[in-house]
Amino acid sequence: MNLRSIRARLLLWLISSVLITTLVVGFLTARLTWSGFNNVRDMGLEQIAQTVMRHDEASPDHPLTTITSRGLEDEDLDQFVSQIWDRSGQLIYSSLADVGPPLQQAGHHIVTWQGQSWRLYTLPSEQRIVQIAVTTKIRRRHFYSLTPWLFVPLGLLVLTLGVLTSAGVNRVLRPLERLRSDIAQRSPEGLQAIDSAGLPAEVAPLADTLNQLLTRIEQMLNHQRQFLADAAHELNTPLAVVKLQAQLVRRARPGEWDAALDQLDAGIDRASRLAFQLLQLARLEPDGGRPILETLRLDNLLREAVAGLSARAEQQGGDLGLAGADPVTLMGDPHALRTLVDNLIGNALTHNPGPVRIDVRLRSEPEHAVLEVCDNGIGIAPADRARVLERFVRISPGDGKGSGLGLAIVNEIAALHGGSVDLDDSPGGGLTVRVRLPLPDARAPLPET
Repeated sequence: MNLRSIRARLLLWLISSVLITTLVVGFLTARLTWSGFNNVRDMGLEQIAQTVMRHDEASPDHPLTTITSRGLEDEDLDQFVSQIWDRSGQLIYSSLADVGPPLQQAGHHIVTWQGQSWRLYTLPSEQRIVQIAVTTKIRRRHFYSLTPWLFVPLGLLVLTLGVLTSAGVNRVLRPLERLRSDIAQRSPEGLQAIDSAGLPAEVAPLADTLNQLLTRIEQMLNHQRQFLADAAHELNTPLAVVKLQAQLVRRARPGEWDAALDQLDAGIDRASRLAFQLLQLARLEPDGGRPILETLRLDNLLREAVAGLSARAEQQGGDLGLAGADPVTLMGDPHALRTLVDNLIGNALTHNPGPVRIDVRLRSEPEHAVLEVCDNGIGIAPADRARVLERFVRISPGDGKGSGLGLAIVNEIAALHGGSVDLDDSPGGGLTVRVRLPLPDARAPLPET
């Protein structure tokens, strides 16, 4: 029997309970029956004693039975022993030859005589004393002959309960078997909800939980399919450009090689940046797990990010600086938040032609840390600001810059930390991206992943 099986465990517990109960009931029944049996037999001794007493009083003159001394025979033990004494204690009659338990006080007694245990009853009158005795061995022999008939009903009870218990357990577990069979027959594409109608109250929540899991898995698979389709579509363009530029390098004359190679490098850089952003986005997928949170100083992280991207800004002729940073401590994933800041600054550098001024600010509010990245570039029209937070959305698809993933990655990282992203106009023209992240005391639960 496999004890990991619910059916086996139920049957083991139930049948064991029945057997233990049967043993206890059988023991108590035997004790009570033995007590009742003795009471009935003792009443028989009383009746026999009264009968002998009435017979003796009707015929008072009895000579002492002539006896010859002999041992106690087995056939004698199978009979009642009746004895009569006069009031002086002289034995005047015995149903056995010169044998019988000694005279006892009035009432019932258990005595030992000649190695045997006797149950006897003594009845006195004015002239005679009658004593009726029988060996306990006889009592037990007669009782044991009745014992099988006592346990036959118990045996039938155990057998009946065992069959009914097994049938009941199988019937009760049948919905689980149907549920298991339903799940086992499903294919990876068959993620429709399980029908929980008619399931027991204990099993229905399991089916509902499985349905919720199947819904999340289906959403995740659909999300992954869409992601793979979009990624394949987006990768196709830069790879095709790289291939074309490589062909142009082969055809270029020696004096044109530098320009052709520069274009090839630009195409490779774009493809590499797209692949890197796709990798970042894949880590943020629902099956990528919850962010690894730890206590960190967001202002220190900003300083590191600005210092790391300053060289790129100078190379493009831009001006990148930290305009202000309040000390902010929060719970977050340092890798993801660094990616968020890098994408904000990188977007400002990539999508603004010519030199651009970028100011990074961090301030602390009562419930949020507010991160702002402001530039004086071309900005984004208000009608397009909601769209650019979606994946693979490019406002100017023909400019050959970007992949439409930078702000989408920022938005997903902020959402994973319980925050939000807003786009606004910069005071002097351009775009301001504002990220609000909850502080530890005001932190909302992370969304389910």
